[in-house]
Amino acid sequence: MKKIALACNYKPEGADPSTGDRYLEWDSPDTIDAIRSALAKDGDVVVIEGDERASERFRAERPDVVFNMAEGIRGVGREAYVPTILEALGIPYTGSDPLTLAICLDKSRTKEILAFHRVPTAPFAVVDDPDDIRPPGNLPFVVKPLHEGSSMGVFDSSLVRDAASLEREVRRVVGDYREPALIEEFLPGREFTVAVLGNGPDARTLPIVEIDLGVLPAGKSPLYSYEAKWVWDRPEAPLRIFHCPADVAPDLERKIVAATLAAYRALRCRDWCRIDIRLDARGEPNVIELNPIPGILPNPDDNSCFPKAARAAGLGYEALVRTVLRTALDRLGMR
Repeated sequence: MKKIALACNYKPEGADPSTGDRYLEWDSPDTIDAIRSALAKDGDVVVIEGDERASERFRAERPDVVFNMAEGIRGVGREAYVPTILEALGIPYTGSDPLTLAICLDKSRTKEILAFHRVPTAPFAVVDDPDDIRPPGNLPFVVKPLHEGSSMGVFDSSLVRDAASLEREVRRVVGDYREPALIEEFLPGREFTVAVLGNGPDARTLPIVEIDLGVLPAGKSPLYSYEAKWVWDRPEAPLRIFHCPADVAPDLERKIVAATLAAYRALRCRDWCRIDIRLDARGEPNVIELNPIPGILPNPDDNSCFPKAARAAGLGYEALVRTVLRTALDRLGMR
């Protein structure tokens, strides 16, 4: 029986997403327990936190394979931290390699590669200095931190329609997150997120999830913001914000799938990823960002999109986790 390590970062006790975004990407004990339980069907499982002691823990445990969910603890290369350790130790793991993880956490580098491969993505600019803002085109824009995920730093106020609001949001991002701000042309169309499983020609999309921003409170920005994800949509008062499978015409579905798989391959993702798509003013799909370590909350009431798409494809939570593991084992020649 294989020895499987689950690499993760525990959300600190008492951390509540509705009161701050510091630990949004880290997993709750319930999520980690659910993943561990699923992996236990395929081997003996040990949980290793992706912190400063990770290297010595991996060296001591010497697992046969690592199921990587670790977000890392700090810095622009944090998601690459655990896979880099595993590469050095020669321990195989699920998911994308350190280079892909580091690039995908940098929204501008991701968009540069997408543009090179002619995968549609919104025009953008990166701003280090709030006193030197050079917009990528015409208002409105969305302003967000360059190196964050899970809607960290993306608030209802992040959609800006005038120069004063643009400067305010850039100053907020640079000041609060100590990193550059990404200014991105606002795409006014529908929003989707697409789960991908597999490698090479076998990579496939799961049923498309639409994020229905029309159900947000009246007068709010049509963004899947921090408030939309963690404040207005709660298990005790859920928003009917997701539709899966999305109600899209066959031609649009083909375009969304094509853009998703093109982005997946351009960034050299492995095993799985969730890719966010938004339609521009002409109704054409644009890639917003890639999430190569996608969140997989086990409770359906939490509206976690990858498990939602998996359920629509006939994969329950345990089956999803085991499918990711087996996809990696096939790639590694370890089945």
